[in-house]
Amino acid sequence: MQQTMLQGAEVAALETEFSSGAGNRHSVAVDSGMAALRLALQALGIGAGEEVILPSFAPTATAEAVRTVGAIPVFADIDPLTFCLDPEAVAAAITPLTVAVLPVHLFGHPAAVDTLSGLAERHGLAIVEDATQAQAAALAGRKVGTYGVMSVFAVENGAMVSTEHPELARTVRNLRSSSQGDVRMSDECAAGGRAGLTKLAGAVARQRASCRYLDSALTGVVVPHVEPGAHHVYHRYTVRIPGNGRPDRDAFALALASRGVRARVSIPTPLHRIPANRARVSGAYLPRTEAAAGETLSLPVHPGLTERELERMASACNSLGGIL
Repeated sequence: MQQTMLQGAEVAALETEFSSGAGNRHSVAVDSGMAALRLALQALGIGAGEEVILPSFAPTATAEAVRTVGAIPVFADIDPLTFCLDPEAVAAAITPLTVAVLPVHLFGHPAAVDTLSGLAERHGLAIVEDATQAQAAALAGRKVGTYGVMSVFAVENGAMVSTEHPELARTVRNLRSSSQGDVRMSDECAAGGRAGLTKLAGAVARQRASCRYLDSALTGVVVPHVEPGAHHVYHRYTVRIPGNGRPDRDAFALALASRGVRARVSIPTPLHRIPANRARVSGAYLPRTEAAAGETLSLPVHPGLTERELERMASACNSLGGIL
């Protein structure tokens, strides 16, 4: 049987091409976003007993990567409009043990990395950006992933670690080679990643056009907020269902499904409520995180939707105003 080639010419080409599109930063290909985050933290020497501040309203891999290197995830609250880390909440969470801040550009909207970068600089902290949902997103004309000392992106069939520092890139490559459990990307997967890069701009443009239509057509739900100066790429088109929390949102989702629109709850449980992650929460309660977990719903929007499909989706949503 033919074996899949690892770390060959396709991987090297993907790294070069990704670097060119990421502001000529150094890029290292791995097999998953979880592996990319772990290697980025390891390359910075982050480990046992040190604290990393991150949002609780985020994918599970974000906190898992922090725990895997032995560090302590510290959960701070989010901005209620963007669902990304609130800089004021981050500032309140900093202790002498804090070594890094891990903002997540959630659903494709940039986190407030401009403000967080200044905060991190004042306190001597590293910024590690989780941009796995936000390739091609930008803030004030600057691409996400260029604010942090290390950044992580998703690509088709894998992920990339990005940094402007060649010595950190070398460390990540060494860690990739010596990692327990193979995290290397195969040439076959890298070829798919390269193909995805060529389609990225067109896919983002189509997705943004579909989302603009929904922004104008939907009633009865709160459409995604976009901060001034933010370039949102809508990895997921996530609306808020106004009401008193989860029952209203879940009833809305069930009613949508009966009309042929299968929406999903992207983050049903905040990370701080998952037993394995119970380390430290900044404050006794994360009210904006809890509200978002109970009220948000991601509609099935993708770049291939037709105008008629978008109209049907909007009509289905708008017909349900009476159940809220």
